[in-house]
Amino acid sequence: MRVHVTGGSGFLGGSVVPLLVAARHEVTALARTPAAAERVAALGATAIPGDLDDPASVDAAFAVSDAEALVNLASLGFGHAPTIVAAAEEAGLHRAVFVSTTSIFTGLQTATKPIRLAAEDAVMTSALDWTIIRPTMIYGMPADRNMARLLRALRRLPVLPLPGGGRGLQQPVHVDDLAGAIVAALDRPPTIGRAYDVAGPEPITLRTVIEEAGDAVDRHPRLVALPLRPIVAAMRVYEVVAPSPRLKSEQIARLAEDKAVDISPARADLGFDPRPFRAGIAAEAALLR
Repeated sequence: MRVHVTGGSGFLGGSVVPLLVAARHEVTALARTPAAAERVAALGATAIPGDLDDPASVDAAFAVSDAEALVNLASLGFGHAPTIVAAAEEAGLHRAVFVSTTSIFTGLQTATKPIRLAAEDAVMTSALDWTIIRPTMIYGMPADRNMARLLRALRRLPVLPLPGGGRGLQQPVHVDDLAGAIVAALDRPPTIGRAYDVAGPEPITLRTVIEEAGDAVDRHPRLVALPLRPIVAAMRVYEVVAPSPRLKSEQIARLAEDKAVDISPARADLGFDPRPFRAGIAAEAALLR
């Protein structure tokens, strides 16, 4: 089918667009800049100019695409969902797969949670035949913002802190496994009107995540358990004084929060069969080398 992709030039697009092309779909992709256009073209899609901050350009891009289906990889945390949904409806698209996130379940009062919840509501109340895919922490390529950073830290630091003792449950999902679930959803009518949590095969503690990542790079720094509150407080100060903070207090607090989800519906309906974290992180470490 003819598939239009938003967010195709990003980290996730690097895995999803080639899978769509390999499945013999005709793929177009929204591109905000010439660099983004070059990126999606290299992945096998036809670039169509458009900017999610400019609804008129999005409407025009969707019309030009003449697509039958939408795969939205663009983050739903920036308030663009109504623009994307309206453009899809106006262009006469019916099938749509939206990528959200399991962070909507956080108990923390984050700035993006209400935006993401409103985005899902906009999708669910639309006229589209929608499916929502909610991944946990995504890893698997050098461009990821999570495990690539950890692997680099493991290689150079003799000591690493464990916020909250490292007991928080994590369930990272490899980007290629996530991409497979997204593309599978397109061709499976039973997934219409449903949302799926997509994660690794089982939850593991933050300590285990770090230890298995350490095995992948053959580095085992000393892990020091630290109470959560002082670390979060220190990070808040750092956010104020640093011009461009590389970490935020919210990210630290999330590390101590259990992020275990049930992937059995995704297994049943999408054929989702994620790789163990140990195997996925070893492959990413090899790429970084």
